[in-house]
Amino acid sequence: MINILFSGNDKVFDGVLTCALSILKRTTSSEPFCFYVMTTDVSHIKPEYTAFSDAQIGFLNEVVKEYNTDNEVKKVDVTDFYKREFADCPNELAYCSPYTLLRLLADLIPGIPDKILYLDVDILFQHDIGLLYNHDISEYEYAAARDHYGKFLIHPSYINAGVLLLNMRKIRETGLFTKARALLRSKKLLFADQSAIYRSTTKKLMLPQKFNDQKFLHKHTVVRHFSKRLFYLPYPHTANIKQWHLSAMYRAFGYKQFDDILYEYIYLKIKFEKDREVNDE
Repeated sequence: MINILFSGNDKVFDGVLTCALSILKRTTSSEPFCFYVMTTDVSHIKPEYTAFSDAQIGFLNEVVKEYNTDNEVKKVDVTDFYKREFADCPNELAYCSPYTLLRLLADLIPGIPDKILYLDVDILFQHDIGLLYNHDISEYEYAAARDHYGKFLIHPSYINAGVLLLNMRKIRETGLFTKARALLRSKKLLFADQSAIYRSTTKKLMLPQKFNDQKFLHKHTVVRHFSKRLFYLPYPHTANIKQWHLSAMYRAFGYKQFDDILYEYIYLKIKFEKDREVNDE
């Protein structure tokens, strides 16, 4: 079983769908996938911060089973853990959203497998996930690539937490996530969960940038991460263009490598919306 972990609210359904499609379409292995989706409702912070719905999870489950009947999508409601660990903490209003903190609850979830790949939802795979997942991390807490900007501005080994190949057994043993959560409760951090992970790490495996390319798409890129980036033209500015922002993505990058993934995404998104309209009648 290849285990994948996402986290977020119902507004990133498009990200989970596109990322999962890229994994399924680019992977040659017949080994089944289990996709875990961690979520919670924190609409008291912002009205739009609502949990993944059962309808969304059910639809995603149907989609992945079209590729392999043994594939599965599981919803993991972490509301109780979130309230206990992060409610009213200095980093709850993080630079992105409170949902960036959820990955740090993975060690508390019963049944989470010892090896699992955490992925931000703004990610597409260009090549087989096995190139990443099959790394031996038995002696490490996790494997990660450097943050594109942080490696220059913070430290050469500063990691991007959007792609984390996690060894949960080792993480529980060293208390990595326990230490990171305590740090987040005690001190405001510039990059919240990412900085907390970096500061709490005992031993990590550094991966080549091709496993988390946050700015470019090369032929050898395995993972393209559509994180916020700096553009120099027509004037220096930042933009947060995601793969499901189709018009903006094609205008900014002109990628053709993901056309088959995004065509299927469009079809499935329309199908989901129509099904939901019928069920609401």
